[in-house]
Amino acid sequence: MNNPYKSLVDEYARLYREGSGLPLGNLPSVALPAPSASGPSALIFSPHPDDEGIIGALAIRLQREHGWRIKNVAVTLGSHRARRAERLAELRGACDYLGFDLIVPDPSGWEQVTPGGRTSDPAKWEAKVTAVVHLLRDQRPSALFYPHADDWNGTHIGTHWLVMDALSRVGSDWSGFLVETEFWGQMARPNLMVEVSASQVADQVAGVSFHAGEVLRNPFHLRLPAWMQDNVRRGTELVGGQGGAAPSFDFATLYRLRSWRQGRVEELLPSGKAIPVGESTSALFEQV
Repeated sequence: MNNPYKSLVDEYARLYREGSGLPLGNLPSVALPAPSASGPSALIFSPHPDDEGIIGALAIRLQREHGWRIKNVAVTLGSHRARRAERLAELRGACDYLGFDLIVPDPSGWEQVTPGGRTSDPAKWEAKVTAVVHLLRDQRPSALFYPHADDWNGTHIGTHWLVMDALSRVGSDWSGFLVETEFWGQMARPNLMVEVSASQVADQVAGVSFHAGEVLRNPFHLRLPAWMQDNVRRGTELVGGQGGAAPSFDFATLYRLRSWRQGRVEELLPSGKAIPVGESTSALFEQV
């Protein structure tokens, strides 16, 4: 019996194999207007070099559609010390390509940004927390992007608690938006699904490709479009409501949007929200 879906699946597989021959990094930067020096900004707390491109869909839309300045904070440079200089160079290329500023709190790379490191060496953990507090006070960002508490990978979970501990120290000295992200572990309760255009997905794939050492080991840049397609499946139910009709999105990324005000987390979006291409993303960030 002829299966009409076989050619579709074969084409998915063929395109993935073809992608393995495309160049890694070394691409000209995306042409973007310069952001306003006095305009809004966001900090992306990336557990590893490459996370900035993987989860950056909403940040990139804010940058391109509304002139936000996006600053990537390199929380670590990976676990392999011998590769850290190389990974930092790859990260600089990726951030230049995407038009992100880059903040490197420790040029040699922070270590033990994990739940275990948080409890086993309180003094070193507190030093990292203090550095993040200084960043929040110096940078005064409008929003923070960071992993949710169950993002599986130890450094992703550690980065979540690093940001939350810093927020507890900064208290009411900073107010803004909290955007929790996911990659390795799915969020149980995302409340925001952001559509991503095919051209932006292509730019994110290209940006992640600058991390050549990692994607040669595991070519997750080539699987990024499929992940974003699956996010539409999940987001339809988790964000839109169980049993709801799917939006006509090809690609999307899921987030949990909340705010930090008067020294505590405040919930936003009483019901989940989907933001299609063409609808303002900045309207989400107008009041705190």
